[in-house]
Amino acid sequence: MKRIQKTEKKFGELFGGKPTENEGTDAEFMRILQRFIFGEVCYVGSLDNCTRELITITVLEVNQTLPQFKAHIGACLNVGLSAVEIRETVYQCAPFIGFPKTLNAIAAMNEVFSEKNICLPLENTETVTEEDRYEKGLALQASIYGNEIADRYAWLPEEFAVSVPKWLTELCFGDFATRKGLDKKRRELLTVVILAAMGGTEFQLHSHVMGAIKSGNTKEEIVCALCHAMPYMGVPRLFNALNFCKDILE
Repeated sequence: MKRIQKTEKKFGELFGGKPTENEGTDAEFMRILQRFIFGEVCYVGSLDNCTRELITITVLEVNQTLPQFKAHIGACLNVGLSAVEIRETVYQCAPFIGFPKTLNAIAAMNEVFSEKNICLPLENTETVTEEDRYEKGLALQASIYGNEIADRYAWLPEEFAVSVPKWLTELCFGDFATRKGLDKKRRELLTVVILAAMGGTEFQLHSHVMGAIKSGNTKEEIVCALCHAMPYMGVPRLFNALNFCKDILE
């Protein structure tokens, strides 16, 4: 199957329509974009449509490119992802990109859900309480990353030496990573994508690539995820991620 036919097939699967031909003021740009993403990138590697679309909305959320984000929320639903899986992917970004950007993405996501007659709010998927969020977060954190963060930041003033690693354990792992709706394997793969898309996070990216492998992702799946993210985050950030993690992925 040639690239144009591949583009038509994939575009139909994701959006239920046909790619553009000569419509609009910049038809040639759209042909380049659509044929590269949907006729080439989407066909390289082992990841399925569902995982690829979660990767796509993750990068679009990081970049705050909300018009495209909304279109791909629709694509997520079209390929069979549940509203909860989509929501959890959006929530997963919060500790890395901050709450305001995540709130922007949540608002855009909920607009699409409302248009699709999905009842809000969605089901509660919390698994921790105020009393056990630290313990449950630490159990998950330690199983993948150990507990060296406390030692690494012991040089901080005393109050912060306690609070900074505690925040990591309670917020990133307790409040978010323990939630239902996404399994540990997929959460760690998406975290790798978040960090690659952000740029300037190579130290954390290296650790999370190792964590993604420990969580059951293959090296090929990680490379595929980064390559799939490339049209949305740019070639330099793909190369930065691959080069910095070469010792793990080679």
